[in-house]
Amino acid sequence: MRILLIEDDTVLGAAVRDQIAGDGQSVDWVTRLDAAGDAMNGAGYDLILLDLMLPDGRGIGFLKGLRIRGDVTPVIILTALDQISDRIEGLNAGADDYLVKPFDLAELSARIGSVARRYSGNPNPIITHGALDIDLAARSIRCSGKSVQLTAREWALFEAFLARPGQLLSKAQLEEKLYAFGSEIESNTIEVHVSRLRKKLGAGVIETERGMGYRLGTP
Repeated sequence: MRILLIEDDTVLGAAVRDQIAGDGQSVDWVTRLDAAGDAMNGAGYDLILLDLMLPDGRGIGFLKGLRIRGDVTPVIILTALDQISDRIEGLNAGADDYLVKPFDLAELSARIGSVARRYSGNPNPIITHGALDIDLAARSIRCSGKSVQLTAREWALFEAFLARPGQLLSKAQLEEKLYAFGSEIESNTIEVHVSRLRKKLGAGVIETERGMGYRLGTP
């Protein structure tokens, strides 16, 4: 997934960024709402982590603006505001989840995974795809009963296919799942990772539509 983190606390922001990156996700971190708007104009995000108290305004207004425009990107609020009324306001504004600071980073990872699964249409973290048994929460795969280890980038790429079964994904869409702003990528990066996934998970796990993109293979 590509995640937008909107958080002005530099210590917490760095910790959250590192946690998300360690989970194999791509993250762009901004500290102001105006920068968040610019980021969303330039890229597509799978999820937003939103602080409520920012230097140039309140996150609630930003969230309400997204929903008014019809933007359905999942949003998890991260805030020190811990009153029940604050939580109700956030959820009523269109948030999908609400975490009160300080929070455990492992719990944040679990919340991100849960929200992402709901939006992909399958809240169950256990998926069977042909000979593959996939645990999205544990980020583990067994192929014909044998454990398979994926790198963080291989997992991020494979997760993009699992979230959109049957849908054709272009090379540009897949590149967005792997890298944040400023990261250099080689022209054959996607081809290399797809090749590695096929070697580890089976030749038919990802299908190629020449000149168009890739899709999850039929089990």
